[in-house]
Amino acid sequence: MLNITDPIARLLGAWSQGINFASILLRVILSLLLSAILGCERSSKRHAAGLRTFMLVSLASTAAMLLDLFLADRTPGGMPILSAASVIAVATITVNSILYSSRNQIKGLTTSVALWACGVLGLGIGAGFYTVTLVMFAALLCSLSFFPAFERYLKNRSNHFEVHLELKNAAYLQNFVTTIRELGLKIDDIESNAAYLHSGLSVYSVSISISSEELKKYKTHGEIIEALRTLDYVYYIEEMN
Repeated sequence: MLNITDPIARLLGAWSQGINFASILLRVILSLLLSAILGCERSSKRHAAGLRTFMLVSLASTAAMLLDLFLADRTPGGMPILSAASVIAVATITVNSILYSSRNQIKGLTTSVALWACGVLGLGIGAGFYTVTLVMFAALLCSLSFFPAFERYLKNRSNHFEVHLELKNAAYLQNFVTTIRELGLKIDDIESNAAYLHSGLSVYSVSISISSEELKKYKTHGEIIEALRTLDYVYYIEEMN
């Protein structure tokens, strides 16, 4: 069995590695602090799961791990039942928090995964793995805060994208298809959106590929959509996430 001491725990002293009042207080405070930072990041982008949700998930996971450690100390060979159950519970919550909008867009996927990751961080804090937890926290925060802009850049330069399209009348669909082909684009799939059945509009989800070499080099998705938006029969159009 490996005997590994956490570097931060070694600096703090033996008290931080055991289960005592001081170490429990440290782990709870650290759990609340890190999860609050992640929750603020999500709240700043107007996501439903914000500050309190992240704090509760992390705190519950930390408490579950502390209880498992306490029980394991009294019943050698015991299984980490509570911490395993907390991971399953958080996974269930995250799956249920993923929403599908009327435009067939998936909402809350990143926040759901972040919640699950926050629960795992809480387990790490509860177990006293301070260094691993802080490194993973920094990586998670960077993924949420700094990579979205790069992700948007890559997505805007890809050869495939999907749009939410609202036409003033279903009869204009053929005109739209013809215009798409003339621009050097290819329609991979068109799906009618039943949620707008009685709105007076004809609404579709359209998957598009860029087939023109010139468009691949010089045009972004935003520029292509802006050009399509100028068509008289297009009521509204936007790229789907």
